[in-house]
Amino acid sequence: MSTAILTRRDAPAGPPPSPPTGDPRWARPAALAMLVATAVLYLWDLAASGWANSYYAAAVQAGTRSWTAMFFGSLDAGNAITVDKPPASLWVMDVSARIFGFNAWSLLVPQALEGVAAVGLLYLAVRRWHGAVAGLLAGTALAVTPVAALMFRFDNPDALLTLLLVASAYALVRGIEAAATRAGTRWFVLAGVVIGFAFLTKMLQAFLVVPGFALAVLVAAPVLLRRRLFQLVAAGVGIIGGAGWWVLATVVWPASARPYIGGSTDNSVLQLVLGYNGLARITGGSGSPGGGSGTAGSSFGGATGLGRLFGSDMAVDVAWLLPAALLSLVVLLVARGRAPRTDRTRASALLWGGWLVVTGLVLSYMQGTVHPYYTVALAPAVAALVAVAGRELWQRRTTRSGRAGLAGLVVAAGGTGFVLLARDADWYPMLRWSVIGVTALVALGLLAVGGASRRTTAALVLAGSLAGLAGPAAYTIATAASPHNGSIPTAGPASAAGSGRAGGFGSGGPGGAGRTGTFTPPSGAAPPSSGTSSSAAAASGERPSGSPGPGGQPGGGDTASSALSSLLATTSTRWSGSDPAPTLAQFEQEVASGQVRYFVVSGGGGGQGGDNAITSWVTSHCTATTVGTATVYDLSTATSAG
Repeated sequence: MSTAILTRRDAPAGPPPSPPTGDPRWARPAALAMLVATAVLYLWDLAASGWANSYYAAAVQAGTRSWTAMFFGSLDAGNAITVDKPPASLWVMDVSARIFGFNAWSLLVPQALEGVAAVGLLYLAVRRWHGAVAGLLAGTALAVTPVAALMFRFDNPDALLTLLLVASAYALVRGIEAAATRAGTRWFVLAGVVIGFAFLTKMLQAFLVVPGFALAVLVAAPVLLRRRLFQLVAAGVGIIGGAGWWVLATVVWPASARPYIGGSTDNSVLQLVLGYNGLARITGGSGSPGGGSGTAGSSFGGATGLGRLFGSDMAVDVAWLLPAALLSLVVLLVARGRAPRTDRTRASALLWGGWLVVTGLVLSYMQGTVHPYYTVALAPAVAALVAVAGRELWQRRTTRSGRAGLAGLVVAAGGTGFVLLARDADWYPMLRWSVIGVTALVALGLLAVGGASRRTTAALVLAGSLAGLAGPAAYTIATAASPHNGSIPTAGPASAAGSGRAGGFGSGGPGGAGRTGTFTPPSGAAPPSSGTSSSAAAASGERPSGSPGPGGQPGGGDTASSALSSLLATTSTRWSGSDPAPTLAQFEQEVASGQVRYFVVSGGGGGQGGDNAITSWVTSHCTATTVGTATVYDLSTATSAG
């Protein structure tokens, strides 16, 4: 009897609502216009950033010269050491660079197209259950999030990570729809495989969406509990398959025949997963310092706590709609509290809300290395929640509670925009006053309209939406209009860097530490010069004289900084100084045999790298020359100096 009761309660309460059909004629042209506008925004003057983060640009360059380097994500074609992340994001750029040649465009255009794809997939995921208007609002909100414009115009792994997480959410939506069929299971497996590839992009950060995804399936899939559990297991198998094949390859591949795993302490990907890119990010230490003790204005995201996402480091990147998204989550859970188990609006709240809450809490409290641009992983969930709640409240607009909810969302978005714009008070001050003025009028209007016509209410909601998006859109345009280089880029206008934020042009390696590297030029090459890029390019052997190397501006700019970047892109890099490869003894042998000629220290004198044995040996035995912002040691002087 108890089993029968459990089965009855566990069965669907009725057929779930069908996906919206019969979109208005303007929906498809509007979606196309949104994607075209996003492409223009993300592609416009893209080459101004040159090689962006030369750390990853060097790895892409190596991947165009060696298939082994491409597979493992090596920093150099000689396969000495890998980057400190898995290589999936590099593969996309590698393929582009192999087809079109290694240049700034082939490096960054794939990132921009990943952004357009993410906007399109978010539109499709939200539209499927909540209609075209909600989908357009979600896609637009993602496109004009400043940190999204930053990362989709940069060569860090976060661009591909964000796209893959959105793609997995879309597959999950399709799986919940078709859960009662074999197609549903296939969609769940696909969602898992995509998360597995997201793991191969930025390791454990990819798994932060899993709790919300699993909760949505357990609650809302229109099948019996045992079927839901089976499908979650199938998705888990997909995750293992999507991520495990590459991890297994690095384990079984002879260590002597592959590069050292950068960021690890024992040349193991598993140690990298659990250490530097795993628990160390949460607890700090193990080569991942800086989060818990970070203060406002630091490159590590500010002090831990619920206020971190709203602090001076992270807020202008992603917080514009964050209060509205949190309010949206509460509204959706309350409004659909008595709905059938399979209700899709509540399923959306669990899916996107779980993504937002888990990822937001981890970013807020992690003690290890955390940078403001990590928040791009929040942007799709924020955009989706606001769009879904907006549609839910619009359907209730004839009730007092519905209009009050709409007014609350408008105030949350516009008020936050006013506060964030005021942090840089000299940057277009009229914008923030316009935002708060329109916000106040719309909120009062929504509360006062009562039984007003649909058109009047729609006009008010449209005006409120424009006011809420005006601030992030302005910062997004300013972000796209500025070139970004280094390892810690920040969003917004250049003046924002002087108002308590970390600088927009970080230096050093991906963790913000100083970066050291060794470099071997071709026989007979001249030493690096602090003069023109052509002399450094000749020294590096990277390009014929006068052609830009990594970091240079294609088509111009013979400067010391571009000269140095050209040199760095052909170095074997130890960005933090913590990687025990090569050892000091191996390095001395390479110097003695002439395999290595120059040693470069960038990022303000070496940072962490200044304490390792190789750096100490070089600084005490070799002659230094300043090139741009870095110090270059000529290793050929080691014998006479020592």
